[in-house]
Amino acid sequence: MLLDQIKLGNLTLKNKMAMAAMTRSRADNNGVVGDMTVEYYTQRASAGMIITEAINISAQAKGSPFTPGLYTQAQIDAWKKVTASVHEKGGIIFAQLWHTGRVAHSVDRNGNLPVAPSPIAITGMQHYTSQGPKDFETPKELTVADIKQIVKDYGQAAKNALEAGFDGVELHGANGYLPNQFLAESANQRQDEYGGTIEKNARFMLEVMEELIHAVGGDRVGIKLSPFQPYAGIVFDNPTATFSYLLQALNKMNFLFVELMKKSPMFPLLPHYPGEDEIVLFGKQVKHPVMANTAYNKESAEQELQKGIAQLISFGTTFLANPDLPKRFAQNAALNQIDSATMFGGAEKGYIDCPFLTE
Repeated sequence: MLLDQIKLGNLTLKNKMAMAAMTRSRADNNGVVGDMTVEYYTQRASAGMIITEAINISAQAKGSPFTPGLYTQAQIDAWKKVTASVHEKGGIIFAQLWHTGRVAHSVDRNGNLPVAPSPIAITGMQHYTSQGPKDFETPKELTVADIKQIVKDYGQAAKNALEAGFDGVELHGANGYLPNQFLAESANQRQDEYGGTIEKNARFMLEVMEELIHAVGGDRVGIKLSPFQPYAGIVFDNPTATFSYLLQALNKMNFLFVELMKKSPMFPLLPHYPGEDEIVLFGKQVKHPVMANTAYNKESAEQELQKGIAQLISFGTTFLANPDLPKRFAQNAALNQIDSATMFGGAEKGYIDCPFLTE
């Protein structure tokens, strides 16, 4: 089932396995990816679909050092090499579009403070910067004019992605980044058209999706959501009401898929959150094809598909450590284990030297 071909919009995927977006911090200081990144994605082209690491949509969007961009010609040209190589291997590759909002630090933003819906700093954790871990700063509150510009920046980044040869784009609406910040009461305390009620909190994410669909066509657009993930200080007063409203609004739009991220096992469930499975609770409300994400193995992925809610499963660190993951699943072969020390930054080690089955 997991290894069966599937039709997704105009695309034919060779299996129901997607490689999930994972930040690897291997770009240069200008957000340009190199030959190692070409090799990294090409090695994993046997995935039904690759979703790239999150890519900054503008200079303002940047949150962490050595993360790639899609807003200068040099960045676009560098990604062309990646997409061409993946396509040569018969792969399909989507660019995940990223604005980090307050999950950022001025030391990696030419001294500019991060921006956010409201001037509320993240507490209880530190940010990875080029100068080591640092406490989060209080972000600068975005004006309505700033917000409208960011929506346009997303549309331009999507057009740039197509110029770079990507098959489509995914809006990163999860994990505490800017669209997620607008959605959550803990990060958005505005009392204007972009905050104060569930409908107004959802406006930014919905406007960005409309912009992406307008820019490149709905058959090239997906979105990633993380309803119960509390990373980076994201707390909803009522996550069920918020995401039910958001999904109903998304259901009226014509686009390719919704990737639903389950809460990472690393985080406890917040006391006022329901204990239900997110794929069951929210996946059933989605009219688009659903991609389920977070901590799946072969067995649990097959079980998820059999429930009939999700059509696709995305794998993160398992794909990172096993470039030939579909083949390993097909042969019930042993899996390489992840080396977490090489996850962010560095060179070939833990990036393009993970052994294939034949080695």
